[in-house]
Amino acid sequence: MHDYGVIFDMDGVLIDSFEPHRRSWQMMAREQGVEMTDEQFATTFGRTSRDIIHHFWGESVLPEQIKQMDDRKEALFRHLLRERVPVMPGAMQLIEDLWGQGFKMGIGSSGPPSNVQLVVESLGLGTRLAGIVTGMDVTRGKPDPQVFLLTAERMQIEPRRCAVVEDAVHGITAARGAGMKAVALTGTAPREAFGQADLVVDSLNELSAARMAKLINGDAQH
Repeated sequence: MHDYGVIFDMDGVLIDSFEPHRRSWQMMAREQGVEMTDEQFATTFGRTSRDIIHHFWGESVLPEQIKQMDDRKEALFRHLLRERVPVMPGAMQLIEDLWGQGFKMGIGSSGPPSNVQLVVESLGLGTRLAGIVTGMDVTRGKPDPQVFLLTAERMQIEPRRCAVVEDAVHGITAARGAGMKAVALTGTAPREAFGQADLVVDSLNELSAARMAKLINGDAQH
């Protein structure tokens, strides 16, 4: 099945990074004299750090300030993540099933390269991935489809032969905009938020290579 591809978002899909992201954003914001509530943090998922900083600190923030805050936040995140990489239930089993059936796989993440590299190395995914795109590779964050189109290009597979697994509404919008099948994983957002998705699941354990092939082929029953 080398003509099929699956692109995974990383945060909230391959790893349960909600808590380390929440803690690191709030720690960095507090250092800058800003209190970020849990409700405010929940609105940031799927967006680039640049977009998030502009949203909370305003459009007048200088590029060097953005980089400083972003670097500090991500350093805090990696420190928390190194203590324990929280793999999502069913993630490794799904990857091995897809690999065994000849699917090409990639990661299309809004996160920085260091974060993605840490996860890829920690989970031993290096030999399984045909393409990786991070937040530094794109100029437009989700819901723009750029991240997934670039991932498919690096995987050397047509977008229409790809499915994306996402946990954020912005990510589902991006997948649809890329002309790919969109699989929504609940948790970050509730099931009812994913009206645009082609398929909604509550766990990666519900997915398999066979089910993904049917979805990409347009089988209404998936």
